[in-house]
Amino acid sequence: MDNITALGGDVYEIDTRMAGYSSITAGYLILGDRPCLVETGTSTSAPVVRDALASLGVGPADLATIAVTHIHLDHAGGVGDLAGFYPDAEIVVHEKGARHLADPAKLMASARMVWGDKLDILFGELSPTEASRIRALGDTGTIDLGNGRTLSSHYSPGHAKHHVGLIDSGTGDLYVGDAAGVYLPETGDLRPATPPPDFDLRTALDSIALFRALGPQRLLFSHYGPVTDVEEILGRSAEELRVWVDLTRQARAQAMDLDHAVAMVRERTRDRYAALKADEATAEQFELLSGAPSNVAGILHWLDRTES
Repeated sequence: MDNITALGGDVYEIDTRMAGYSSITAGYLILGDRPCLVETGTSTSAPVVRDALASLGVGPADLATIAVTHIHLDHAGGVGDLAGFYPDAEIVVHEKGARHLADPAKLMASARMVWGDKLDILFGELSPTEASRIRALGDTGTIDLGNGRTLSSHYSPGHAKHHVGLIDSGTGDLYVGDAAGVYLPETGDLRPATPPPDFDLRTALDSIALFRALGPQRLLFSHYGPVTDVEEILGRSAEELRVWVDLTRQARAQAMDLDHAVAMVRERTRDRYAALKADEATAEQFELLSGAPSNVAGILHWLDRTES
């Protein structure tokens, strides 16, 4: 299948084809004695992921674990559907997100307020998962991949209070979710992901520092793909956060409303990103991955909470 890329170490990147786009959201299959899927993509992507796993030899009774870095719908929207496809798989998530997978009504209502009619096209509907199948992690936890290989979970809020990073003992791969921002492999651009309501600058920087301390060999971005320049990329992740916060703080000091703040920040960061100077499709893809309105709104929410 053309949406599967072998990354070595029995790790396979799966393009979940979110809303029909390519290279927007990745899921990853760790194919060992106890196969584990990291990130499901959206609910509308669930059949795409199931077909990819089938082509890699993973049938309905074979998947041991479905793990998500956090419960935002582009990362965990397919959990309920995939739990149905793989009835023996354990669902692993941080404890602050577990109840929303069991009962998604509040999460879906909140998402619909943000996305409106676009919700059904972009994400679809998160189906509930039986609570008995969900394992809620604390600040750390371990997933058994078989043969002594483990996937260790490390609490990394900042982007979201239910966010974890996951590091593979066999490869040194670190699944960073959105805590290190979003990466566009076509242009090498990196942009922060700072949506409301949970963004917190200090916590976000601490999460990046934690990722550096874990000593990963490679970063696997949910948006999008593998990166081997670990130190350089994590350094850029922290720098991007500071740039966006500084500019948004300036807009707030000038009493700009959200629309004007977004326009100002977008204009002053434009030269940082090659994607915005590329073709229209690439620019649209980048904006979908890390929209300026969402980023600025999240930072303003944090500033209002901490600097009022």
